[in-house]
This record gives sequence, C-alpha cells and structure tokens, in this order.
Amino acid sequence: MLALFAVTATAQDASTTGYLTDQRGQVVKSAFNLCWRTGYWTPAMAIAECDPDLVKKPEPPKPAPPPPPPPPKRVEPPKPAPVAPPAPKPLNVTASVLWDTNGVKLSDTAKAAIDREVLAKLAGFATIRIVLVSGHTDRLGSQQANQALSEKRAKAVEAYLFSKGVSISNIQTAGFGKTVPVKFGCDDKLPHKKLVECLAPNRRVVIEVSGTAK
Repeated sequence: MLALFAVTATAQDASTTGYLTDQRGQVVKSAFNLCWRTGYWTPAMAIAECDPDLVKKPEPPKPAPPPPPPPPKRVEPPKPAPVAPPAPKPLNVTASVLWDTNGVKLSDTAKAAIDREVLAKLAGFATIRIVLVSGHTDRLGSQQANQALSEKRAKAVEAYLFSKGVSISNIQTAGFGKTVPVKFGCDDKLPHKKLVECLAPNRRVVIEVSGTAK
C-alpha cells in the first residue's frame, strides 16, 4: 500500500538545535507538516516553527516614540508593479513499502513498488529538494531491537534508491521503531501467526520526495 514523507530561527540556527534540515538549510517536515527531530533533540533546542509551546515567548518591545511628520513631498504618478515570474510548483510523492516480520532485505515486490511509485515519478521533478526515508516496525519485540530494525530498513531503501541514481546527498533516513503505528486493534490474544498478519501495515518504510515540478 502506498502513501508518500521563535523567535524565528535562521537556517543555521535550526541545523544546530536538533532538527533535520535540507540542503538549503530549511527545517525538514513530514507529509503531516511535522518537523523531523534529530536523535539528540532536547526541549531546550525547541524552536517556535516546530515546537511553539516549548519556546519562551519574548517580551513585547516598548512602543517607539512617533516619528516627526515628514516634509511635504511632490506626488509622483505610481509606477506599474513589475510582473513576477510564476513561483515553482511544489511536487510531492509519498510511497510506503511493507516488510516481513524481522525482515531487513528488500523483496522483489518491494523493489517493484519503489520503481513504480517513486522512481517512475521522479521524471516529473525539475528539482528534488529532499527524499525522506522513515523506517517503522510492529509492536512485537523490545523497543531497542525494533529501533535498530527500523533503521536498517530505512538504510536498505536508501541503498536501493542510490543504486537507481538518486543522489545520496538528497536522502535522509530515520528509524522510528514501533512508536508510530498505523494499524491498531490487533488483539495480543490472537494466535501468533494471525497477530503478525494483523500488524503487517506497521512494518513499513515510508518514502517522501519533495521538490518542484517541471
């Protein structure tokens, strides 16, 4: 199944406060408009763009005294406003690749899905800003094991994208372990095989490509 991924901080500030940034230094956001935190993020690194509730609001500035009235000026006829060129049209692709339980190797089915839903659509991009690859697992097993597994899955997809010509400098990967499930309601009392089948949608890697259209 497929689905594509303050005080105002400067680009350089954001890159040192615990958030992923793209090549232009802008904070990277997911398809849900959430900022991507690095593994060393702490609340003290929060910026208003991503975590406004954690940022201390600045004191309002004192009002400046009113300026003196300007001297009379000769009124010139207005000049026509310059016509701005059309802004680049954003283009986004999201795809999701599923995995067997404990699997870290891309299956032929998964490769075909990436070829069809991601690589085939890159021809429509004039520029690629960033490719976000996020790995996920089901809830079975420890958090530590699932975190490592999710990172390996994301890296496997990164390697495949690179082998198909996607610049490694455009790709950023992250593992989320079992912390972001998309399938709920699977009863732990189910037979193990049935439970594994029920949780299959959570064993996934999401690929989000952002850029501009041709």
